[in-house]
Amino acid sequence: MSSRRSRSRQAAAGVSRNISDDQINELVSKLQELLPELRHSRSHSDKASAARVLQETCNYIRSLHREVDDLSERLSELLATTDGPQAAMIRSLLSQ
Repeated sequence: MSSRRSRSRQAAAGVSRNISDDQINELVSKLQELLPELRHSRSHSDKASAARVLQETCNYIRSLHREVDDLSERLSELLATTDGPQAAMIRSLLSQ
């Protein structure tokens, strides 16, 4: 274990509960299973590095944010050009 990592763990020990390497590895594996980029490109026996899993997690979250923004914009444009009871119902649902 590197001295930097050791100091980091010692500092964290007083603030929060310790997380074991096994628990970290388990959480990284769970993240890897959730990421389409890593889930489809690798077999279950071939694990990506923790750094790659965390980077892909950040990338995936960013892409989800972009997708939500895009869908919100498309819905706004659609509602702006649509009138009637269906549009009114959608607007009322969105305002809740």
